[in-house]
Amino acid sequence: MEVTGHMPNQDAPRSRSASIWDVARVAGVSQQTVSRVINGKARVSEETRVKVLQVIEEMGYRPNKLARALAGGPVRSVTVLTSDTSLYGAAATLRGMEEAARTAGFSVGISVLEPGSGQRDVAERLNRPGEAVMVIAFDAAGVRALGALPPDVPVAAAVERRPDIETKNPWQVWLDDRAAAAHATRYLLSLGHPTVHYLAIPSSTSELPQRTQGWMDALRAAERPVPEPLHGGWSPRSGYLAVRDLVADPSVTAILCGNDDLALGVMRAAREAGRDIPGDLSVVGFDDSPPAAYLNPSLTTVRLDFQGLGRACFNLLHRRLDPHTAPAVPAWSEPELIVRESSGPAPRSTG
Repeated sequence: MEVTGHMPNQDAPRSRSASIWDVARVAGVSQQTVSRVINGKARVSEETRVKVLQVIEEMGYRPNKLARALAGGPVRSVTVLTSDTSLYGAAATLRGMEEAARTAGFSVGISVLEPGSGQRDVAERLNRPGEAVMVIAFDAAGVRALGALPPDVPVAAAVERRPDIETKNPWQVWLDDRAAAAHATRYLLSLGHPTVHYLAIPSSTSELPQRTQGWMDALRAAERPVPEPLHGGWSPRSGYLAVRDLVADPSVTAILCGNDDLALGVMRAAREAGRDIPGDLSVVGFDDSPPAAYLNPSLTTVRLDFQGLGRACFNLLHRRLDPHTAPAVPAWSEPELIVRESSGPAPRSTG
């Protein structure tokens, strides 16, 4: 990003409670860029560094580790490892982690993983040996990083799937994606759709993603046909490309998507194929990202409490570090189906 100069922002509040997210928003950069500037890391242009420092000064933001050092107290910090902060689920989880950590007096560093990060690369991303870590392990890169951390590192993780009983880890939190996908599928079947097609996000492991399993559970329980799931990426474009042939088939009347971005691409492909939403085709997303309510038609989707999950992940880590003084781990909201305009009864000809 080219930075041509920075005028003081009169609307930027000077507040000791300002967070790294507030600085990033006002400066027009990502939170990991702010983290790099604060921690003196490379990979930040001089123009961007100056801009971020100016916003920090305007907002009166002081990283917790600096405030504690000036007060003569111990510096406590935690590093968050994540592969992609542009995805809504990861970004919202990260926000929850940062808010909870800041409230508890911890500073937060953010390190974005490269594809194929190994043990040495992951260890080098920590500010100090043995420093506490949180991992957002919703995808394969996050899962690999979680497994590559040295054994002496205290860690808590937000993961995609509930661990097996044999490998259950008490320092992990997750959302019940499987039950949520089953509920969304049953909802579409209740509208008279003979079956529901599914466009999947990538799995965090070699196993089926939890959302794919929940969709299959519901169809099998209802004794309905289980179509072969389509596989997208994470973006609207990948959703659009994956379903262009599928949405042209008039017998396809309902599609559940692994996230809202995929659903956006499906809706575009359906319009190009002359399909009305929801008259000819119902589309349901996953996550309830902020744009979902403002699409045309507005998107029916599964709301997930990623921020609550992030707060719980930090509190879990805090209890691991301070078992006698840390507060209890807060609960997060259960997934909730938000019904809007993109879903409706099956066309009469399919009944």
